[in-house]
Amino acid sequence: MSKLKIGIVGAGNIAVNAHLPAYAACDNIEVVAICDLNLDRAKAAAEQYHIPAYFGSVEEMLENADIEAVDICTWNNGHAPVCIAAAKAGKHVVCEKPMAKSLADAKAMEAAVKEAGVTFMLAVPGRFNTQNMYVREMLEAGELGDVYYAKVANVRRRGTPTGWFTDKKTSGGGPVIDIGVHSIDAAWYLMGNPKPTRVSAQVFAPHGDYQTKGVGRWQGTPCPDNQFDCEDSGVGVIHFENGAAMLFEATWAFNGPNHTDVQIVGSKSGVTLDPLTVYGERLDYLSDDVITVGDNDRFAEELKHFADCVLGGKTPKYPLEQAVQMQQMLEAIYDSAAQGKEIVL
Repeated sequence: MSKLKIGIVGAGNIAVNAHLPAYAACDNIEVVAICDLNLDRAKAAAEQYHIPAYFGSVEEMLENADIEAVDICTWNNGHAPVCIAAAKAGKHVVCEKPMAKSLADAKAMEAAVKEAGVTFMLAVPGRFNTQNMYVREMLEAGELGDVYYAKVANVRRRGTPTGWFTDKKTSGGGPVIDIGVHSIDAAWYLMGNPKPTRVSAQVFAPHGDYQTKGVGRWQGTPCPDNQFDCEDSGVGVIHFENGAAMLFEATWAFNGPNHTDVQIVGSKSGVTLDPLTVYGERLDYLSDDVITVGDNDRFAEELKHFADCVLGGKTPKYPLEQAVQMQQMLEAIYDSAAQGKEIVL
């Protein structure tokens, strides 16, 4: 079997604790290089995962490493410059969510990828877990009917990360763009990716850099001039061209119970995830069916799929155009909150 030779940009948490362990389960990918602005961190990751080469910059890696693709695992504001540089060098790109910190950056990435003719995939592992794949099959088989409504939540009572996550210059936003994107994307995917048309949203920041005792904090790497200027929570509604609507909430700090929910409602049946339950009718009676599909390594499935698409010339499950649309929805949420009005896309 041919293997895709890939280089990783960024040796932080998502690379070391998610992507690199997943690559060990991928028989169609070979990690041959890693780079990080902190050369010691790149060296440590290379030694831990037996990667042949490590570098202190993406430019150095693109020039000297024998790679065909790049895996972007940097801070959000690094996605665009790395993607553009990789595309110009003729490398295929898989990029951690969100696509970028702004829609302008996402469109610049889109232009570079299209001009270079390389493959791009946004890495949102929810599209590759067993529950979501099962429900997507239900949708495509017509078992949900016309999906007209979704409701999602990714709520932490206290779970604000530190470091670059809370600095808008680096992250582009708070929980909406960090964790909310997972549930929003899951629902959008399971609705069939209808075209978004309008967004109305509000964000709140009553807790900020709280000092609550007895709770842990996700330790992000500090960035230059580290600020704490992101929202604690965001709520709103996204409307779609086919008449469907999605309600969402995403929080890092919230005086309510922790919960992560995705609910999809169609004209024939509806579903909730985790546990996967189908709400429908059977012999003219209401039925609630719990479906057992088991777990899988969603990161490994995601990265294996990317390699399959590059090696086989196929379109990824999360293609470039959808990545830009998702960035458009995320930016519209913040624009609506800032302007106090609905945003028409």
